[in-house]
Amino acid sequence: MMRNRSPSPARIDREWPYQVALPDDLCTGRSFTLIREFCEERRLARRKRLVQAIWPDHRYENWRLYCFTDGASAQAFLDRFPGVMFDPKRDRENGKAQGVWRRTGEYKRILDLGPLSVPEILRN
Repeated sequence: MMRNRSPSPARIDREWPYQVALPDDLCTGRSFTLIREFCEERRLARRKRLVQAIWPDHRYENWRLYCFTDGASAQAFLDRFPGVMFDPKRDRENGKAQGVWRRTGEYKRILDLGPLSVPEILRN
């Protein structure tokens, strides 16, 4: 039997609490490569997770969380890729590791953000 060697969601939230959220569609293709190269060049230790964001009108979207152990790494990432700071204790339902992200305001799909863009095939 093989064991999953990835840390649990609860452990990621504890040990990598500085989290930057980006729409999942923005983290594919060329954008994935830009993010990976940026982190590797700066030796930013990070973990990734997914969270489902739900707006008041019941629209939902998957967002990718880039999780860091320190605030400086998260800020460097955020300065390059203007996402949203995500606080696992505040932004999930009562801090549940498997909880959803209850968003406020009106849903608007993001197709371009800084140097990141949704691949053409995912735009429709």
